[in-house]
Parts: sequence; structure tokens; C-alpha cells
Amino acid sequence: MFQLTGAEKLEVIAKCDRLRKLKFSSALPLAFAEHGALMLASVLKSAIAIRVSIEIVRVFLRLREAAIGHRDLAAKIEALEGKYDHQFKVAFDAIRELMIPPVGP
Repeated sequence: MFQLTGAEKLEVIAKCDRLRKLKFSSALPLAFAEHGALMLASVLKSAIAIRVSIEIVRVFLRLREAAIGHRDLAAKIEALEGKYDHQFKVAFDAIRELMIPPVGP
């Protein structure tokens, strides 16, 4: 589990309508990482907790698949860049810059 930064809190509020009350809280929320969610899932035993745990695992799997797809895209861009380097250098540089993950937690 980790604590969100102020910027991450604002991003969560902007993306999730059901968390809009969080906007007025002075405390920064806590969030679970993948392993923390799995550990929590193994402790909770109610029917609702089991369904939620399954959904949490599915979400993390989709995130992992998206990250892998991101790496595949990077490899394809590298291959295209080698083939069309001089003609599209500006475009490849812009795409590569957009693929850099944000700095911070």
C-alpha cells in the first residue's frame, strides 16, 4: 500500500466520478499495489470480497497486458525508424517522447 501524491489525488478525482467527495478531503488517499491487492484478496472471505478480489486481479492483468503492448509498440517504432530514419525523424522523436513514462511514484 502507498499514499498518493496531491497530483495523483486530483487525477483520480478527475477520472472517477464516484470519488468526487475525496476532493474536499485534506488527507491524501492510500492505494494498493498489485501485490497488496492480492494479499488483501487472500484474507477476505465474503462473497462480495471474493468477487471484488477477482475483479482487482483482472484489472492488474489488463494493466500488465497494456504495458507489454506498449513495449511491443516501442519495438515496432524502432524497426520503422531504422527503415525510414531520415524522412520521419521528427515524427519518431515525438512518438518516443510521448512513450516516456511520467517521473515519480
